[in-house]
Amino acid sequence: MFKSLVRFYSQFGNALSLSKVCPRSQHSQFALKYSTATAAERRRFYQDVSISQGEGGLYEINLDRRKLKTPGGKLFTVPNEALAIAVATEWDAQRDTLKFYTMHLTTLCNTALDNPTQRNKDQMINAALKFLETDTICYRVEEPLALVELQKNEWDPVLHWIENRYNVTIGSSSSILGPDIPEATKETFRQHLNSYNLWALTGLEYVITQLKSVVLSMGMIDRHLSVQEAVLLSRLEEEYQIRRWGNVEWAHDYDMYELRARTAAGALFVHLSSESSTVKRKLLQD
Repeated sequence: MFKSLVRFYSQFGNALSLSKVCPRSQHSQFALKYSTATAAERRRFYQDVSISQGEGGLYEINLDRRKLKTPGGKLFTVPNEALAIAVATEWDAQRDTLKFYTMHLTTLCNTALDNPTQRNKDQMINAALKFLETDTICYRVEEPLALVELQKNEWDPVLHWIENRYNVTIGSSSSILGPDIPEATKETFRQHLNSYNLWALTGLEYVITQLKSVVLSMGMIDRHLSVQEAVLLSRLEEEYQIRRWGNVEWAHDYDMYELRARTAAGALFVHLSSESSTVKRKLLQD
């Protein structure tokens, strides 16, 4: 039923599927606690996954004849068909054992529905904007020279793009305090973030937290950067050190794949949460 949704995911490459081979992150451990089950894994207890439209035009996820609920006990509902199909696909893709820590879209929906931290939209925007002051690509090293040049060559083009795109000034600094971000820049981004609905903002804040960067997150959401590019740029210094000194066997790949999976899921969640049109029925056909 959900096979053709793969085409809907194509812009995000294979990043989402890679989460199946990755260990849990600190965020995922929190999400696991705040999930649809108390255990990290449990046996699959349903055969069929389907979606249905309920009251107010919201979409529900059905596991056999049972309606999915949030950890807070609310009926699990999403605002549009596209997101419902994506979440249903996560549940349908699980095999004999349910791995909740791979179900990033389900977790983000639970967060948006239950709002466990009880924050409003302004508080979420303020939390996201704090990353501007310590943005990954705004803090520059003074040595070694090779890393200085690498940061300049790889990060400056993205920084210049976002400054031109939003008509703002951000800059960079080698000071531990980071660059001095003008209030006008913060206000511009505040207004832009305020244009997102609460669901999309939940996903965007999640992406910013993963990349530790507003600049890279916006670059990816605006499709200026791919998921793979944004993740590599966020890990530029770490990748430099690995090339120079080597890495612990397998650890580097696991970390990379998991970060890609979480970042891709967050970006997909932003776009699907902003989707207002109904997905054509042909997407539901095998």
